[in-house]
Amino acid sequence: MLKIALTGGIGTGKTYLSKHFIEMGIPVFYADEEAKKLYSDSIVLLQIKAKFGTSVFSNQQIDFAKLAALVFSDSKALEWMNRLIHPIVLQLFDQWSIDQNTPTVMMESAIIYEAHLEGFFDKIIVVDAPLQVRIERIKKRSPHLKDEEIMKRIEAQISQEEKCKRADLVLLNN
Repeated sequence: MLKIALTGGIGTGKTYLSKHFIEMGIPVFYADEEAKKLYSDSIVLLQIKAKFGTSVFSNQQIDFAKLAALVFSDSKALEWMNRLIHPIVLQLFDQWSIDQNTPTVMMESAIIYEAHLEGFFDKIIVVDAPLQVRIERIKKRSPHLKDEEIMKRIEAQISQEEKCKRADLVLLNN
Protein backbone atom coordinates (compact mmCIF):
# COMPACT_ATOMS: atom_id res chain seq x y z
CA MET A 1 0.00 0.00 0.00
CA LEU A 2 1.30 3.43 -0.98
CA LYS A 3 1.16 5.91 1.93
CA ILE A 4 1.18 9.58 0.99
CA ALA A 5 1.44 12.57 3.30
CA LEU A 6 -0.26 15.81 2.28
CA THR A 7 1.32 18.65 4.23
CA GLY A 8 1.98 22.35 4.16
CA GLY A 9 1.80 25.28 6.53
CA ILE A 10 -1.34 26.59 8.12
CA GLY A 11 -3.60 28.23 5.54
CA THR A 12 -2.06 26.65 2.44
CA GLY A 13 -5.25 24.80 1.54
CA LYS A 14 -4.42 21.20 2.44
CA THR A 15 -7.99 20.30 3.34
CA TYR A 16 -9.33 21.87 0.15
CA LEU A 17 -6.91 19.82 -1.97
CA SER A 18 -7.49 16.65 0.03
CA LYS A 19 -11.11 16.64 -1.12
CA HIS A 20 -9.88 16.34 -4.71
CA PHE A 21 -7.83 13.27 -3.75
CA ILE A 22 -10.94 11.76 -2.18
CA GLU A 23 -12.81 12.39 -5.44
CA MET A 24 -10.01 10.47 -7.20
CA GLY A 25 -10.59 7.49 -4.91
CA ILE A 26 -7.77 8.05 -2.43
CA PRO A 27 -9.08 7.96 1.14
CA VAL A 28 -7.74 10.72 3.39
CA PHE A 29 -7.03 10.49 7.11
CA TYR A 30 -7.24 13.91 8.79
CA ALA A 31 -4.55 13.94 11.48
CA ASP A 32 -5.73 17.18 13.09
CA GLU A 33 -9.27 15.84 13.55
CA GLU A 34 -7.97 12.63 15.08
CA ALA A 35 -5.57 14.54 17.33
CA LYS A 36 -8.42 16.73 18.61
CA LYS A 37 -10.36 13.62 19.60
CA LEU A 38 -7.43 12.60 21.79
CA TYR A 39 -7.96 15.66 23.96
CA SER A 40 -10.99 13.95 25.48
CA ASP A 41 -9.03 10.77 26.26
CA SER A 42 -8.57 10.47 30.03
CA ILE A 43 -4.95 9.26 29.79
CA VAL A 44 -3.98 12.12 27.49
CA LEU A 45 -5.74 14.61 29.76
CA LEU A 46 -3.89 13.29 32.79
CA GLN A 47 -0.56 13.66 31.02
CA ILE A 48 -1.35 17.23 29.94
CA LYS A 49 -2.46 18.13 33.46
CA ALA A 50 0.72 16.58 34.91
CA LYS A 51 2.85 18.64 32.51
CA PHE A 52 1.04 22.00 32.48
CA GLY A 53 -1.17 21.89 35.58
CA THR A 54 -4.69 23.27 35.45
CA SER A 55 -3.66 26.42 33.56
CA VAL A 56 -4.87 25.00 30.23
CA PHE A 57 -8.17 23.67 31.57
CA SER A 58 -11.61 25.17 32.04
CA ASN A 59 -14.35 23.11 33.70
CA GLN A 60 -12.20 19.95 33.58
CA GLN A 61 -11.86 20.26 29.79
CA ILE A 62 -8.95 21.46 27.68
CA ASP A 63 -9.26 25.14 26.92
CA PHE A 64 -7.83 25.13 23.40
CA ALA A 65 -7.24 28.88 23.34
CA LYS A 66 -5.09 28.65 26.49
CA LEU A 67 -3.28 25.55 25.24
CA ALA A 68 -2.58 27.18 21.87
CA ALA A 69 -1.31 30.34 23.54
CA LEU A 70 1.09 28.23 25.59
CA VAL A 71 2.42 25.90 22.91
CA PHE A 72 2.76 28.55 20.21
CA SER A 73 4.83 30.74 22.52
CA ASP A 74 7.02 27.97 23.96
CA SER A 75 8.77 25.65 21.50
CA LYS A 76 9.56 23.11 24.23
CA ALA A 77 5.87 22.87 25.15
CA LEU A 78 5.00 22.40 21.48
CA GLU A 79 7.63 19.66 21.11
CA TRP A 80 6.28 17.92 24.21
CA MET A 81 2.71 18.02 22.85
CA ASN A 82 3.90 16.62 19.52
CA ARG A 83 5.72 13.76 21.25
CA LEU A 84 2.56 12.97 23.22
CA ILE A 85 -0.02 13.17 20.44
CA HIS A 86 1.69 12.14 17.21
CA PRO A 87 2.69 8.56 18.05
CA ILE A 88 -0.95 7.88 18.93
CA VAL A 89 -2.14 9.55 15.72
CA LEU A 90 0.29 7.40 13.71
CA GLN A 91 -1.09 4.25 15.35
CA LEU A 92 -4.60 5.37 14.45
CA PHE A 93 -3.50 6.07 10.88
CA ASP A 94 -1.90 2.64 10.56
CA GLN A 95 -5.06 0.93 11.79
CA TRP A 96 -7.24 3.11 9.55
CA SER A 97 -4.97 2.31 6.57
CA ILE A 98 -5.40 -1.42 7.12
CA ASP A 99 -9.17 -0.94 7.06
CA GLN A 100 -9.09 0.82 3.68
CA ASN A 101 -9.52 -1.29 0.59
CA THR A 102 -7.37 0.82 -1.73
CA PRO A 103 -3.82 0.67 -3.04
CA THR A 104 -3.15 4.23 -1.84
CA VAL A 105 -3.99 6.14 1.34
CA MET A 106 -3.22 9.68 2.39
CA MET A 107 -2.71 11.50 5.69
CA GLU A 108 -3.38 15.22 5.74
CA SER A 109 -1.28 16.94 8.42
CA ALA A 110 0.36 20.34 8.71
CA ILE A 111 3.30 19.08 10.72
CA ILE A 112 4.74 16.03 8.98
CA TYR A 113 8.24 17.49 9.05
CA GLU A 114 7.95 19.20 12.43
CA ALA A 115 6.91 15.91 14.07
CA HIS A 116 9.58 13.99 12.13
CA LEU A 117 6.99 11.74 10.49
CA GLU A 118 8.41 11.80 6.95
CA GLY A 119 9.88 8.30 7.32
CA PHE A 120 6.40 6.80 7.69
CA PHE A 121 5.36 7.78 4.16
CA ASP A 122 6.31 6.67 0.67
CA LYS A 123 5.67 10.12 -0.83
CA ILE A 124 5.16 13.60 0.57
CA ILE A 125 3.16 16.27 -1.19
CA VAL A 126 3.56 19.83 0.06
CA VAL A 127 0.80 22.37 -0.56
CA ASP A 128 2.16 25.89 -0.96
CA ALA A 129 0.53 29.31 -1.12
CA PRO A 130 1.77 32.90 -0.84
CA LEU A 131 1.96 34.19 2.73
CA GLN A 132 -0.71 36.88 2.24
CA VAL A 133 -3.14 34.32 0.80
CA ARG A 134 -2.49 32.07 3.79
CA ILE A 135 -3.10 34.89 6.27
CA GLU A 136 -6.39 35.81 4.59
CA ARG A 137 -7.54 32.17 4.66
CA ILE A 138 -6.68 31.86 8.35
CA LYS A 139 -8.53 35.11 9.17
CA LYS A 140 -11.57 33.90 7.27
CA ARG A 141 -11.77 30.56 9.09
CA SER A 142 -10.61 31.90 12.50
CA PRO A 143 -11.67 35.55 12.71
CA HIS A 144 -10.97 35.60 16.45
CA LEU A 145 -7.21 35.25 15.84
CA LYS A 146 -5.15 38.42 15.86
CA ASP A 147 -2.41 38.97 13.28
CA GLU A 148 0.22 38.35 15.96
CA GLU A 149 -1.36 34.98 16.85
CA ILE A 150 -1.53 33.98 13.20
CA MET A 151 2.14 34.80 12.70
CA LYS A 152 3.11 32.85 15.83
CA ARG A 153 1.37 29.80 14.40
CA ILE A 154 3.00 30.23 11.01
CA GLU A 155 6.42 30.74 12.58
CA ALA A 156 5.98 27.67 14.83
CA GLN A 157 6.15 25.52 11.70
CA ILE A 158 9.08 24.81 9.42
CA SER A 159 9.17 27.39 6.63
CA GLN A 160 7.27 26.71 3.45
CA GLU A 161 10.52 27.06 1.53
CA GLU A 162 12.09 24.24 3.54
CA LYS A 163 9.00 22.04 3.22
CA CYS A 164 8.98 22.54 -0.54
CA LYS A 165 12.67 21.58 -0.77
CA ARG A 166 11.99 18.31 1.05
CA ALA A 167 8.82 17.41 -0.87
CA ASP A 168 8.41 14.77 -3.53
CA LEU A 169 5.80 17.05 -5.14
CA VAL A 170 4.74 20.66 -4.54
CA LEU A 171 1.23 21.85 -5.38
CA LEU A 172 0.71 25.62 -5.58
CA ASN A 173 -2.73 26.53 -4.22
CA ASN A 174 -3.10 30.27 -4.66
